[in-house]
Amino acid sequence: MGKLIIFCLLSIPVFMLSMRSLSSFKNHGFYRFFSWECILWLLVSNYKFWFEDPFIPSQIASWILLFVSIWYVLAGTILMKKLGNAQKSKDRESLFGFEKTTELIDRGIFGYIRHPLYGSLILLTWGIFLKHVTVPLFFVSLASTIFLYFTAVFDEKECIEYFGEQYRQYMNRSKMFVPFLF
Repeated sequence: MGKLIIFCLLSIPVFMLSMRSLSSFKNHGFYRFFSWECILWLLVSNYKFWFEDPFIPSQIASWILLFVSIWYVLAGTILMKKLGNAQKSKDRESLFGFEKTTELIDRGIFGYIRHPLYGSLILLTWGIFLKHVTVPLFFVSLASTIFLYFTAVFDEKECIEYFGEQYRQYMNRSKMFVPFLF
């Protein structure tokens, strides 16, 4: 019961951040909200196991995924702020300020993958899952990953709408989440 109360309380700010995006299932933020909720459930479920048995294979794999997740998000965010030329005038009220990029970024991590921030969330999801592996949490992790895939698909539709053929060409020379693979 305590876990559910903590989850509900922590869901309030997640909901507040996502309110603008929840009005349309054609908005990438709609799917991102549900992924964030899955990640939150994983955190609430696995926080007790964060440092338990630190040298077992699942914990080592977890830390690797979590550190790569941090690298993905830092590399992506820095480039978005540095090169994205975010404009408040970009007509998408559901976007956060740093997401309102007006320049297509295809250097650095973006030269390899189109969605380092969503890739970061996928790595975070599985890193948290590996802290304490259970069948129900496997399905929560899988759901989070599926929601992030749809987040990226709808984000790409928005990017094609804004950047046009330039973004389509970028899609042909980069992967979605994992360099050289996917």
